[in-house]
Amino acid sequence: QVQLVESEGGLAQAGGSLRLSCAASGRTFSSYAMGWFRQPAGKERLFVAAISRNGGMTNYADPVKGRFTISRDNAKNTVYLQMNRLKSEDTAVYYCVQYSGGFYLSPEYWGKGTLVTVSS
Repeated sequence: QVQLVESEGGLAQAGGSLRLSCAASGRTFSSYAMGWFRQPAGKERLFVAAISRNGGMTNYADPVKGRFTISRDNAKNTVYLQMNRLKSEDTAVYYCVQYSGGFYLSPEYWGKGTLVTVSS
């Protein structure tokens, strides 16, 4: 059974930084692409970033390009999202996802989400 457990989000000021992590278990972590989605209150869940199984390829949503960095440590079965120059519009529940294969095509498993609040 795949489990994805996000770290606690938290509160940051606009312009500040936060790092999220997500620990995965249940199947061979290095075989699967990983990613992050987010959902602001009352809005739809949207893609944020993804990383291929070996970390060689990444993809970002336009609103976070140049500010967020996704990375992974296959030895620790963990994916990270470094968020810099945070804006109030980054406030959302952030979800870790594990894709169905080595490339980020179809999210298959989801974490429970962690709240990130950015104050302006």
